[in-house]
Formats: sequence, C-alpha cells, structure tokens
Amino acid sequence: MQKSEMMNKIERSTGFIAALDQSGGSTPKALAAYGIGADAFANEDEMFALIHEMRVRIMMSPAFDGDRILGAILFEKTMDGEAAGQSVPDYLKSKGIVPFLKVDQGLEEEANGVQLMKQMPALDALLQKGGAKGVFGTKMRSVINLANRDGISAIVKQQFDVAMQIISHGLMPIIEPEVNIKSAERGGADAILQDELRQALDKLPEDKQVMLKLSIPEQCNLYTDLIRHPRVLRLVALSGGYSTDEACQLLAENSGMIASFSRALLERLQHSQSDAEFNAALDSAIQQIYDTSKT
Repeated sequence: MQKSEMMNKIERSTGFIAALDQSGGSTPKALAAYGIGADAFANEDEMFALIHEMRVRIMMSPAFDGDRILGAILFEKTMDGEAAGQSVPDYLKSKGIVPFLKVDQGLEEEANGVQLMKQMPALDALLQKGGAKGVFGTKMRSVINLANRDGISAIVKQQFDVAMQIISHGLMPIIEPEVNIKSAERGGADAILQDELRQALDKLPEDKQVMLKLSIPEQCNLYTDLIRHPRVLRLVALSGGYSTDEACQLLAENSGMIASFSRALLERLQHSQSDAEFNAALDSAIQQIYDTSKT
C-alpha cells in the first residue's frame, strides 16, 4: 500500500482501527487477560516476547482482515518485530491494513485534574524510524480525570504541538486525550474537551489534518462538529475499559464515530484456545465491532 492508498482507506473506507499497542505498564494486564500470568516470564524481555507472540497470532489470524479492519496501532517493539517472515508493518499492509505507531512514553503525575504526556526527547528519531518502516501515522495518549479547564487546555496544547512535529515527518497523528470514563465529572470534561479541540482545530493550517481518538462521550453525538471539521481526517473511539458489548452499544449511539478498541477487541481471546477457537472468538469480536462502526 502506498501512502495515498492508506490515506484513502483511513478516510473513506468502512471498518475500524485495532489497538495492539499495550506497552510497559499495561502489558502484564493484557497478558493476564489472555491467560498468561506473571509467573510465565522472568524479565521484561520475556514479557515482551510473549505479548509479541500474542499479537502475531492475532495479526496472522484469517479473521484479522483488511475488509473489516482499516488500521492497527502498534507498540514500537511490535513494529520492530516480524510476522510471517516480514516486518510487521509490511505484513499488515499486505493484508490491506494501515499501520500506526504509538509514540508517547507514558504519563506525568496528575496536575490540574489531568495527566500530560511525558517529554519525548527522542521523538524525532522514533518518527524517522517509523517512517522508514512504512507506518502511516502515530498515536499518543493523555488522560483527563476532572473537568478542569486549565488542565484540559494544557493537554490539548501539548497534543497539538506534538502533532505538528509528527506532521513535519510526513505522518498522520492520532491525538488521544482520553477522558476517564469513571470520572465523577465526566460530562463536564467531555464538554470542555470538545470546546478546546474545536479551537485548536480552527487554528490548524488549512493544508494540515489530524485524527482524533476520544472516549465515547456521556452525551450522545457531542462530537458531531469535530467529526465534520475539515481538519479532522477521522474520529475514532477508544473503549476505555468497557466490555465489547458495552462499548459497541454506546458507540452505536454516536453517529460518525468508529471504533479503535483494544481491551474490547481482545477480551474473548485466551492463550489456551485452539487455533479454531481463537479464530472464531476473534472473528466474532471483529464482526461485532465492524458492524457497530459501519452503523
């Protein structure tokens, strides 16, 4: 897939984006949910080898197809690995799936009700590496816990500043300021975020675009104006800890949003399943999420 083909697929095709980007802190939880406990690995290298095996099993499944999946977000170590004798980005593109790279390096401690991204002094080198390996875009995550205007404004400014750095490398940034779905101030946080994002988008040059990855809002269709904004290539939803059924039910109430699920995509998968059982469970989740995104 050439860049123009990837752009067209992300912008116009029906489907969703799979999030396969669990990193350091979230990897043990992902493995445990898959049926691999902490006693199965002695160090970080063994842990990442196990999560890579899980991801390769997912990517190589016949259920993981480019007809329903638009793209996949990768952790750096996954991007550096192989599937079926090819680099992971090349393998995904051979299946018609657009590769993205997670670039944030974790979160700062909470201040003003939010967690900013940690500084990324090596970002330019990572972006050059990702571009050389053929990824189309990137993803970076911040977290919003309270409806604090100053905190949310700081998150949006940081995200858009880094987005411009990513765009300068010819890559498409996915901006992910996640609103904590357990927040007691969730509705207010959603509303402030919507306003801050709209203002930031209005300031983008006319020849630049970003993607947005947002929590499913408490108020249905709150993000309609963001979906229609000319500076937004696509707006995708994270599952945020919801089950597959819950996430799909809520997403279906928000026109124009498509899924970019992680936990809700993988929750039915177990290490102990036979290949037939594994493929059937993955196919069931993919079809449910695809149908919801299509609707």
